[in-house]
Amino acid sequence: MKDGTDYRAILATDMPVIDVRAPIEFTQGAMPAAINLPLMDDEERAAVGTCYKRQGPEAALALGHQLVCGEVREQRINAWREAAQAHPQGYLCCARGGQRSHIAQAWLKEAGIDYPLIAGGYKALRQTAIQVTEEEVQKPIILIGGCTGSGKTLLVSARPDGIDLEGLARHRGSSFGRTLRAQLSQASFENHLAVALLKKETTRWVLEDEGRTIGSNHLPACLRERMADSPVAVIEDPFEIRLERLREEYFLRMHHDFSAAYGDEAGWQEYADYLHQGLFAIRRRLGLQRFAQFTALLDGALETQRRTGSTETHFSWLAPLLNEYYDPMYRYQLEKKAEKIVFRGTFEEIAQWLNR
Repeated sequence: MKDGTDYRAILATDMPVIDVRAPIEFTQGAMPAAINLPLMDDEERAAVGTCYKRQGPEAALALGHQLVCGEVREQRINAWREAAQAHPQGYLCCARGGQRSHIAQAWLKEAGIDYPLIAGGYKALRQTAIQVTEEEVQKPIILIGGCTGSGKTLLVSARPDGIDLEGLARHRGSSFGRTLRAQLSQASFENHLAVALLKKETTRWVLEDEGRTIGSNHLPACLRERMADSPVAVIEDPFEIRLERLREEYFLRMHHDFSAAYGDEAGWQEYADYLHQGLFAIRRRLGLQRFAQFTALLDGALETQRRTGSTETHFSWLAPLLNEYYDPMYRYQLEKKAEKIVFRGTFEEIAQWLNR
């Protein structure tokens, strides 16, 4: 049977892992290639846990078998069998490589499938992920800075030595940063980051100049500390080019994505709500009078977009929002890193400089 202790290879190759932990455990932290097919659901797990505390392990095990029996047991075995047949190179996994994965393995074997398990379970994979990140961030790091719309994420994500932190966090890092995919738990975000680092063979990393948090996820301390001392290359594209990038990303692509996900009518409402929520999140910093003015301009732009399909009227509120809020904020932050700036140029010049 395969080695269930080569954790780095398992993570780096996106090896499928049938994770038999309860859904609540999986939500709190899981690996990118994991499939949650629990031995016990959340309620069953809670009942067994309570029994364990009050009556001991033997009573808890007996209760577990009582709860997961008959048709329920068959349904779960069938789900594991289908997953094992679909992913013959995979592994079983529970929290620590203990009873749950061994029970699932034994039941699968009774069903005619010999399937390996992860020794040490999710905990071992998680410790490996933490160690990988701590090691990989010791490589030299170059940060890509620039005002909103500079194309920082585009540049980073296209590079073989780039890691798209915002993509991993499923958030663009601003009040308008929400995407259609919900953000992962902190542990899952860190696991995805570790796997992304592990998959690339490079002598350095190119990252976007991020703050401590991206939406609800925060950068691991070891990465934050390294980024704080890393050189910065700043993209300085013309304002009009930045506006066009933002139009493409926030008004064309987001409208399309919401429509594709929810349908035309519901998608339009979701898209409009998304833009309004982005403004609402910074209303106090804008000042309530300016917030009201921007909201009125946004409403007018949305009406024009819906009637004609044109998105250029969004510049009526986006351009002053950049000039009055986002650009001054970023330039203030950049001033504090002035001694770390090693290059300034357009998007193309920064790309060429990185390839030197």
